[in-house]
Amino acid sequence: MGGDGGTEGGGSPMTAETAIAPPAPTKPARTPRNLRSYLTRNPVVLKELRGRMRGSRAFVLLTFHILVMSGFVLLLYTAYAASANAVYSGFSGQLLGKFVFGGIVTIELLLACFITPAITSSAVSGERERQTYDLLRTTLLSARSLVLGKLTAALLFVLLMLLTALPLQSLAFLLGGVAPEEVLISTGLLVATAYLFGAAGIFFSSLMRRTLGATVLTYAFALLATLGLPLLLMAVLPLSAFLFYSSPPPFLEAVLLYTFGLLVITNPIATAVTTEVLLIDRQTAFYFTQSISNGINLPFISPWLPFILFCFVLGTLMTLIGIQIVRRAER
Repeated sequence: MGGDGGTEGGGSPMTAETAIAPPAPTKPARTPRNLRSYLTRNPVVLKELRGRMRGSRAFVLLTFHILVMSGFVLLLYTAYAASANAVYSGFSGQLLGKFVFGGIVTIELLLACFITPAITSSAVSGERERQTYDLLRTTLLSARSLVLGKLTAALLFVLLMLLTALPLQSLAFLLGGVAPEEVLISTGLLVATAYLFGAAGIFFSSLMRRTLGATVLTYAFALLATLGLPLLLMAVLPLSAFLFYSSPPPFLEAVLLYTFGLLVITNPIATAVTTEVLLIDRQTAFYFTQSISNGINLPFISPWLPFILFCFVLGTLMTLIGIQIVRRAER
């Protein structure tokens, strides 16, 4: 009895057979950080992409875009062939390749400048007009997920439209005269331009309560960015020409050249044209020098590099401000 009481009350150690060990703590699985995980994790991206690609409207728009680009390429080819009496040598074939490639890139650049704002200018203000913005505020969706989801979905659709023109760009390789670096540079310019104008649309859509006001401001920004530089140059070039003919000091000449370079990198069309001229005349895609009157060579960077940096810095700044505006409205 005493032994039994000791066993029951004394609490002899449990054997390994009767003891049940607690489960070892497991670490939570890490979410892979890649594009696919981001697209599937953000509900706004899924909703926008499914809504845009569901139905026939997106496919009709893509088909119309391809037909317009194909007709434009056919028109360029016919015009050039007629001017060359339908007989061209290898050298003129290279010119035709550059002509076709430049025309396609120009159309895609205008597409990135004026179609992207049409998609993003109603991203946030459209939710307010459809009276669904308050419903989004009641969910756990953060302001950052909302703004970045809208911007990502719009940019993915624009990139899809740009990718559909790659087979037409490949015709330039068959004709000759286009180097692979030109394709890479043009692709970088198109992506950076689409990002900048997409971010501008998101910014004005977050700032304005009505889509009409956001669209007007976004297109005003697009027109200023694409057409403002030529208008400014029309006013500045006569003055700069007068200064150059009057033999200005080397310091003033250097300031004018760097000022002109800064104006070029704020305009996508001027950047594309200047980069192509440098590729043809200077055979450089990154760095070149320009001599002034006293014989000093001024160093310059090819404009496509600072233009891409300018687009991503300004676009990111506009996106962050848009997130802060939406977050402040929620509070």
